[in-house]
Amino acid sequence: MNRFSIISLPLFAVCALALTSCSKQASTAKPAAATPAATSPYTTVDQRVSYGIGHNVGSGLARENVVVVDQAALKAGIDDGLAGTKSRVSEADLRAAFTTAQQKAAAAAAVAGEKQLAVATEFLAKNKARPGVTVTASGLQYEVLTKGTGAKPKPTDTVEVHYHGTLLDGTVFDSSVERGETVQFPVTGVIQGWIEALQLMSVGDKWKLYVPANLGYGPRGQGKIPANSLLVFEVQLISIKQ
Repeated sequence: MNRFSIISLPLFAVCALALTSCSKQASTAKPAAATPAATSPYTTVDQRVSYGIGHNVGSGLARENVVVVDQAALKAGIDDGLAGTKSRVSEADLRAAFTTAQQKAAAAAAVAGEKQLAVATEFLAKNKARPGVTVTASGLQYEVLTKGTGAKPKPTDTVEVHYHGTLLDGTVFDSSVERGETVQFPVTGVIQGWIEALQLMSVGDKWKLYVPANLGYGPRGQGKIPANSLLVFEVQLISIKQ
């Protein structure tokens, strides 16, 4: 809950970043069906690691969608780097190209973020008028799905919860429910919208939260969460840990 740009990184860092990203995604995603070993031409550890790095870098570049990847140039850069030969592009030209691509990425992200913010603002304006929806002073919206009778957490407490988090279009970005196990964390160790909501909830409560971007991840986004996204959570407060 307390929870990247490839363009600005050298290739080895891109590889590490892609592998780290893959590992994080795999930890929360449902396991995919294993590919039978006989269908893969890559049987050694070195081959599989090499393929994995290439696949993840390619996937990362595709997700970034900042440059039109020239596969011949990409392969030449990898081949030259592995061979230890001199770069075919000067350091100055590389820096200039990376800077331009970075600026392009930032501009695209800003436009996308403004669109997300407009959609969220429109939704919240309509949603607050629905029966059963409460709006707090901060702009957090919630509705009570199940009423509990237990104690309310304090800022110094650690809580156990079950949650299911989606974007406004229904895309699931994180869910302890799908993983089949509750989670524990300090009340103040999460996004601001959760910090506020948890202290209003009683043990046994299950609420649906509508968290505006300024109470979530804001203009920076996070992982599967685009910048300025409205976050929708179903949160069940299981217990307060002593």
